[in-house]
Amino acid sequence: MVFSSVMFLFRFLPVALLIYYVTPRKFKNFVLFVESLIFYSWGEIRYFPIMIFSVVLDYVASNGMEKFSDRKAIKRAFLLLSIFGNMGMLLFFKYTNFFITNINSVFSTNIDLLNITLPLGISFYTFQTMSYSIDVYWGKVKAEKNIVDFSAFVVLFPQLIAGPIVKYTDINTELKERTMNLPQIQEGIETFIWGLGRKVLLANSIGALWTEVEAMNYANISTVLAWLGIIAFALQIYFDFSGYSLMAIGLGKMLGFNFPQNFNHPYISKSATEFWRRWHMTLGSWFREYLYIPLGGNRCGKYRQIFNIFVVWAATGFWHGASWNFVLWGLFFFVLLILEKNFYLGFLEKHKIISRIYIIPLLLISWTLFAITDFTKLGTFFTTMFVPNTSMDWVYYLRNYGFVMLICIVFCTPLIENFIKKLTGKLSVVKYAMLTAVLVLSVAYLVDATYNPFLYFRF
Repeated sequence: MVFSSVMFLFRFLPVALLIYYVTPRKFKNFVLFVESLIFYSWGEIRYFPIMIFSVVLDYVASNGMEKFSDRKAIKRAFLLLSIFGNMGMLLFFKYTNFFITNINSVFSTNIDLLNITLPLGISFYTFQTMSYSIDVYWGKVKAEKNIVDFSAFVVLFPQLIAGPIVKYTDINTELKERTMNLPQIQEGIETFIWGLGRKVLLANSIGALWTEVEAMNYANISTVLAWLGIIAFALQIYFDFSGYSLMAIGLGKMLGFNFPQNFNHPYISKSATEFWRRWHMTLGSWFREYLYIPLGGNRCGKYRQIFNIFVVWAATGFWHGASWNFVLWGLFFFVLLILEKNFYLGFLEKHKIISRIYIIPLLLISWTLFAITDFTKLGTFFTTMFVPNTSMDWVYYLRNYGFVMLICIVFCTPLIENFIKKLTGKLSVVKYAMLTAVLVLSVAYLVDATYNPFLYFRF
């Protein structure tokens, strides 16, 4: 279903953009709303009513809060309607079977699991609309009166299914009045192609190594191969998600919107603190603004601050998936961040070499927690990573994937991007030749390949 949606995007996009461009300005949001619903319905037609419910819920709640702004109880009731409505949908579809499984395990019951699948993008668009309602409650923005404009914001198809998380305050001005000129459209096309190349040529290529390792008996693989496998996963998830984010940002520019940046070379970080300023930046911003600060942030004393950070990182882990390994992944970063903040962050920032020796292995350990949901297999994999198995099986995989792994590692740094900017500033023909090559190779890969996972579509 995910792959079908991705392929539909490429068939759908030229026609959608053409219709959008020729539509008069005052009808563009309506066209965008309809096109977004068509795109979403192609992948998840049975969940079409949920999307409409989300739109109506937050439209009614926000306007209710504004209408009764001088009556605190009613205003708060509308806010709670939005929060519980959005969180209720997310909890039901994403976590019901998780809760049933744990109840069965703890109480030895035999409750049947529900036959439900996760609606595409629900983790993202529920957070977007919920942040809008909270901002209206806080008085940061006025409630949107035009339901077509609001609907276009909620179902905006470029970032609907995997982010970045775009808050209403990011694009509320552009919803009403946006400019579309040739340089901006050109920049959007270029950004989209670079994102497509990251996803298809880098993430898919290196991800094949993790797919092979993941299917093995972890007790029988070598220590070196275990580390190669998790390095491959770390590279895959970065280029997969950052690639999709760039594609969404590029499409946004083609439509006249400026979406926020979502990644900033996170693997060059010198600490876990810096890593989370560079990785999935819109999610980190969301939790900081709508959970950490309302809990009191760092204004309530040291121990309360630690508790607030604990809640944020438990929630961050749980947001990523209905499995205890994701919670453990979040709490792993909670421990790292607390240790850094209270003991050695200043030291890490001053000593770049030591800081990178410190952070890279810890990031790989965190991705191990993230990638393997079965705790028995997770324990076996960790044993293989840290109890030496000197088998030479890794030689075969390094021979097959070593070059693409090296390319991916280089592309994790700003080196290539800086080189391209300097080169294309003097020779624009070089840039267009590179973009054309990336586009042709990516399309050829998509047409020919059956392996094309989008990892963050699961979340």
